[in-house]
Amino acid sequence: MITERGLLTLAQWLSPAYPVGAFSYSHGLEWAIEAGQVRDGDDFRDWLGDILRFGTGRNDAILLACAYRADAAALHDIDETARAFVAAKERLLETTAQGVAFCRTTAAIWGDDLPELTYPVALGYAAKTHGIPLRPTCAMYLHAFASNLTSAAMRLVPLGQTEGQTVLNELAPLCETIAEETEYLTPDDLGGSVFMADIAAMNHETQYTRLFRS
Repeated sequence: MITERGLLTLAQWLSPAYPVGAFSYSHGLEWAIEAGQVRDGDDFRDWLGDILRFGTGRNDAILLACAYRADAAALHDIDETARAFVAAKERLLETTAQGVAFCRTTAAIWGDDLPELTYPVALGYAAKTHGIPLRPTCAMYLHAFASNLTSAAMRLVPLGQTEGQTVLNELAPLCETIAEETEYLTPDDLGGSVFMADIAAMNHETQYTRLFRS
């Protein structure tokens, strides 16, 4: 069971106020919208749901769980695997820049000895260090990821705030399910099949006008 203190720490780490710069990234959504692949709330729900089930969401959950179970010696290999599975240059920036910011901020506040890790690996290892249970950590990480992209969709599609929050609410059970399903998985279970999202991330690198870094 997660303690109230652990829950509050996790909420702080995954809050938009925690300075990891998550608001700067759209995970290729900006190009998908410009290309007409995401035009309304239903399109966005399907797009985000697929990324959670079959793409970065599931893979990040596996990496987070592996980092949670790892000792310091194995952490480097898990982080290298996380970097190798990134499909595009800006996606690599997304996970490394947020990870470095998380590690530096967390070390400065709590005194943790955190190397510069990719974001899910850093969060998993920090949660273990602070005794915060894995499953709620993973579920809340996925929900924060979905929330950040929902915020981007509200500005880009555009979606109304109520419609965007409705999509996020509909996908919340999926975050719980993925956290449960990936709790004991290993790097051998990594994989993905959201090719259009990966192509969107690649095309975003050369998009003529853009608001986001990925």
